[in-house]
Amino acid sequence: MEGRPHPRVVHRRRETITALPLYHCGNLLKKNLKEKDFRNFYGELRGTTLFLYNSDTQDTYSERLDLGLVKSMDMESPYKKKVPTIFTLSLPLEEVQLKMDNADTGEEWRGFIMTLVNKEIPSDLQMLPGQKIKLEEMLTLEKKRNPQLERPALPPRPGFLQTKDTPDMPACFFDVTRHEAEKLLSENPENGNIILRPSTLPKNYALTLRQKTDRGHVLKNYRVTSTSAGFVIELETPMTVRSLNDVLKYFLEKTEYRLRPYIVAQPYDTRIVMAPPPKCVNTPPPVVPKAQVAPMQRFQAKDKRLPPVPKPDEGEYVLPEDPDMDDHMKKKAQVAGELEAILQKRRGNLYVESGKDEDSTYENEEGEKFKSKVQWTTNVPMP
Repeated sequence: MEGRPHPRVVHRRRETITALPLYHCGNLLKKNLKEKDFRNFYGELRGTTLFLYNSDTQDTYSERLDLGLVKSMDMESPYKKKVPTIFTLSLPLEEVQLKMDNADTGEEWRGFIMTLVNKEIPSDLQMLPGQKIKLEEMLTLEKKRNPQLERPALPPRPGFLQTKDTPDMPACFFDVTRHEAEKLLSENPENGNIILRPSTLPKNYALTLRQKTDRGHVLKNYRVTSTSAGFVIELETPMTVRSLNDVLKYFLEKTEYRLRPYIVAQPYDTRIVMAPPPKCVNTPPPVVPKAQVAPMQRFQAKDKRLPPVPKPDEGEYVLPEDPDMDDHMKKKAQVAGELEAILQKRRGNLYVESGKDEDSTYENEEGEKFKSKVQWTTNVPMP
């Protein structure tokens, strides 16, 4: 009977076959959700792949799990001493359960797997400092071996979505890692249960959600690929939508709106603080200038007629009411009026019998002629 090979020899053979570095190994149990019982395996974590062997002396693996495709990892119960550890790995085509009879062994396996999946060490691990150092060394080696694992900068928004009417990103988008998104959803369920985030692959996105099931709350991650035609949700049957907002809408409709986007609640003030009143300063009252109003002008109504001016008799001189007329002009006008009166009297054929008789013939207004003897006088007294 051939002797049992040394474990180092077996490890070298496996390293030659897989061409991957060994990070962790040990016994564990595994089953699919469709299977009833767990099966015993010897597991080796090489790179981002978990190789399962029927025994620790087997050269070739029986099964393998690509941890780079894990969408979520959920534990049935938190870490407890003397209680077996069971957690579920969600893969694109199946869900696998891993079981460790020892709680410390299960926590160690969980630490290695989650560090590889999330590209960072979980903060809630119940592990010794020396074990965490191994995780740091593994993460450093894995980043050197595969530089693309470094989380790239946020991919640019596609050109056909860069419009004025379309917001840049959905309100539930956060520039966080997978682990950070899962932590936000687990610690703040009141804020929502869907987070959109950048993917580890350039120019792609991922969606992390926390969903309630019969076994409790489950964390799941979905890949969203950016293409020239839109965004492809990587499901069993890929779904293409036009925008990231449509990605979010698709998940809300498929879950019958039992999920809601993760939005950080804004704080509200609860106190009203009054500013102190200003100090009293004796200042003179302001001087208000009086309004300058133009004096009101009184105008005579247009329809009010002045009394008619009496017409002067014919031949009369009318003295104009000119205040500027001097006294000399007034006197001349008065003398002229008196002379006019004298002439009118003479025209009235005023006769006075005096002196010598003289036969004279006169014709009145009716054309009748008569004779009379009159005596003319040459001295007419002035009135």
